[in-house]
Amino acid sequence: MPGIAAKKRAHEQGACVRKFLSILGLLIGSTLPSLAQAACADVIDGDARYLACRFDPGREDIRLHLSGPDGKAYGGFAKLRQQLWAERRVLTFAMNAGMYHNDLSPVGYFAEYGKVLKPAVTGGGWGNFHLLPNGVFLMTDGKASVMETKAFVASGLTPDFGTQSGPMLVIDGELHPRFLADSDSFKIRNGVGVDAEGHVHMVVSRVPVRFYDFARLFRDRLGCANALYLDGTISSVFIAEEKRMDRLFPMGPILSVSMPIPQ
Repeated sequence: MPGIAAKKRAHEQGACVRKFLSILGLLIGSTLPSLAQAACADVIDGDARYLACRFDPGREDIRLHLSGPDGKAYGGFAKLRQQLWAERRVLTFAMNAGMYHNDLSPVGYFAEYGKVLKPAVTGGGWGNFHLLPNGVFLMTDGKASVMETKAFVASGLTPDFGTQSGPMLVIDGELHPRFLADSDSFKIRNGVGVDAEGHVHMVVSRVPVRFYDFARLFRDRLGCANALYLDGTISSVFIAEEKRMDRLFPMGPILSVSMPIPQ
C-alpha cells in the first residue's frame, strides 16, 4: 500500500540520517553539537520560555525554500527533507520563514538561489506583516543580515536568499515603536535575528508571549541589533537531533540549516 511504502521510506531515511550524524560525530568529535544539534538551548526570561538556536553562516549552510522541482510548495518539513536528501544534503534544522497566502505563496519579498520570486511590498495594510516597519532576512555570499524593507530596497542588494516578513522586532538596536510592554496580546511567536558577530539566531517561544518581550529577548539576551518576526500561531520547528518535526500547519517559505553528505 502507498501509505506503508511512504512510512518505510521515511523510516529508512531517518535511520540513514541518524547513522550519518553518528559517523559525523566520530569524525569531528567536539564540533558535533554546533553542527548536528543546532546549538539550541532553552532560554528563560521572566515568565517566558524560548527555544533559541544559534548558527554560524560561515560554517553552516542557511537557505530559504518555497517549492520543489515540481513547482509545488513543500508545505512542510518532510518534503523539504526528502528533497535535500536527494541532493545529498542532511537537513539539521528548519523553521517557517514568513507569512504566506492560502496557496502558500509568500506575502512579501522572496528570493531563492538568487532568483526573485516575489518583489518587496512597501505599502501598508492589515495584519502583523503591515505593522510597519517590516523587514527582510537575507543571505548574501554566506553572510546573514536583517534589514528594514525600505532600506533593503534602497540598497539595491541582490541576495542569494531572502524573505520578507513583519513587523521588525528590533531596528538598529531599538524595539519596534508600536510594541507595548503591557500589551494583552500573547501568542506563540518565532523570529530571526543577527548578532554583531554575524551569527544567526532563530527563536520560537515555548509559551505565548508579547511582541515587546519577544523583541527584548533578541536585543538584550541574544545581542541582535536587528531582528525580524516571522509568524505566530503556525510557528513550527524541525530539529533532526531531537527527532522533532512539527506538522500542525502547512507553511509557505521555510528557513533551513543543512550540511552536505561527505562523498
